[in-house]
Amino acid sequence: MSSLCARVEAELQSLPPGPVAIAFSGGLDSSVLLHCLAASAEARKRGLRAIHVNHQLHADSDAWAVHCVKICNSSDVPLQTLPVRVDRGQGRGLEASARDARHAAIQSAMRREEIIAFAHHRDDQAETVLLRLLRGAGPEGMAAMRSLRAFGPGQAWRPLLAHPRSELVAHANEFQLEWLEDPSNRDTRIDRNFLRERAIPLLRERWPNLQSTFSQSAQWMRGAADFIEQQSDIALATLRGPDPASLHASGWLALADALRDPVLRSWLRDLGLPPPNRHQVGELERQLREARADRLPCVRWPGVELRRYRQWIHAIAPMPRVPANWQQTWNGNALALPADLGTLVLVDERDKAISLPDADHLQVRFRRGGERIRLRDEPIHHELRDLLQQAGVPPWSRDRMPLVFHADGRMLAVADRWIGHFGCQLLALNEPRLVWKTR
Repeated sequence: MSSLCARVEAELQSLPPGPVAIAFSGGLDSSVLLHCLAASAEARKRGLRAIHVNHQLHADSDAWAVHCVKICNSSDVPLQTLPVRVDRGQGRGLEASARDARHAAIQSAMRREEIIAFAHHRDDQAETVLLRLLRGAGPEGMAAMRSLRAFGPGQAWRPLLAHPRSELVAHANEFQLEWLEDPSNRDTRIDRNFLRERAIPLLRERWPNLQSTFSQSAQWMRGAADFIEQQSDIALATLRGPDPASLHASGWLALADALRDPVLRSWLRDLGLPPPNRHQVGELERQLREARADRLPCVRWPGVELRRYRQWIHAIAPMPRVPANWQQTWNGNALALPADLGTLVLVDERDKAISLPDADHLQVRFRRGGERIRLRDEPIHHELRDLLQQAGVPPWSRDRMPLVFHADGRMLAVADRWIGHFGCQLLALNEPRLVWKTR
């Protein structure tokens, strides 16, 4: 066993339990890693297999898949080929779009707790550090690739990050491995290729140890990024409101500069919402600091809106508009509301839907202004506007709450939040309960 394979074997022994697969492109790097894993008794014991993603981006794509089948057959390693369609219309560049498609395909094919090996090496790490530096990345971005991290239903493993590509080339030549050369790797219109082919060779003329130096910087950054992540988790736990989609505004502003951005990103990631860029974080901070207490600052980007109401930042997905003057008669059965607002239903004590005999007398609509309701056992009517404000209902939610009226104009209920005096009288059949199902 070569020294390179011996080091891969040693790392493999330290991994958590789980099956092992390799992302196999047929290029030099993954061919070397496949050769080492195929020679590993531990990898075989874990059920070693290979996954090849066919991006279908050029005329030789199918021929590459055939080559991968040939190599895996000769190595007695089962191969799964995954054809994908790369979306070129996202505006993110071909390289990023292909990577997203590749990762999505691999994750969908992974088994539970499977460890997928990628053949990234030290030169790739240096390129990643430099590329992210040029894009203004923070500590997490500058920390570049982890040797082991969560990935889909399992983990991604990069056992070659400490090894320069020259070592992989020497190994491939020594064992006379067959591999493919991707012609697109020479296309300097792609940022990473420009760095590899033109920028890094020039820098190495002055700093010959550039790759190892960048790799060392990435390790330092990894320690800093991990520490910031730990502190961010602690801070987020104290700032998150009773509603998980709320964050204490002044508490977030009081955080150290190094924590505000990661806390915000971690919060949004937990909610499944897209993260902001640095400009959007700065704009949120500016608006929160400058806006008066009675103002409602809002920062939005595709897929998310951040709004402050009272002392909380609220994260919400963009909401469809409620159709103007929408109105519907209702008999108590499940009523589908417009604008993705769920259903309204009347249920009995066993949570079974019930119908009312005078359905033509009930109507459901949304706020139009000036609504009033008499609450249960109270002699006076309240302005709905005042009730919503006193209850702390966010302004953007107030016009999206279904209201139940009698045909004579009396308001019976405000969603399932308040049942009015007349609503209690009319809906007192079999002790029904109004339920607004928003999900």
